[in-house]
Amino acid sequence: MSFYSEFKEFAVRGNVVDMAVGVVIGGAFGKIVTSFVNDIVMPPLGKLVGDVDFSNLFINLTDKNYATLAEAKKAGAAVIAYGSFINTVIDFLLVAFAVFVVIKQINRMRKPAEEPAPARTCPYCKSEIADDATRCPHCTSQLD
Repeated sequence: MSFYSEFKEFAVRGNVVDMAVGVVIGGAFGKIVTSFVNDIVMPPLGKLVGDVDFSNLFINLTDKNYATLAEAKKAGAAVIAYGSFINTVIDFLLVAFAVFVVIKQINRMRKPAEEPAPARTCPYCKSEIADDATRCPHCTSQLD
């Protein structure tokens, strides 16, 4: 089998295609959540805690002063951008919560697994035996 035909067979399998669709949709969903966090959640939260712009919070590790994170990054200054980190953590928590809710709903829609029929037991030695057995393989008793 040639490399191309082997790759083609692998790529068109159902699971690979499903996974690719999931990755694409997940990437788009991540962008939506990031926009939601940066543009809708964080501005009111910043207003609530005293007009703070979380995306501009940073610790300057140099001797020079910079008014904004953008200025510090443009100058190549070493900074700890903890405001961006806070945004990313909130972003992650929202994505994790959304995935949890989706998985919970999918599990609710699934039919519960059928309970297997109880195993047949030998009436004499109480060992588990096959349904079509005529003799117990453990105690060799004749079965009905």
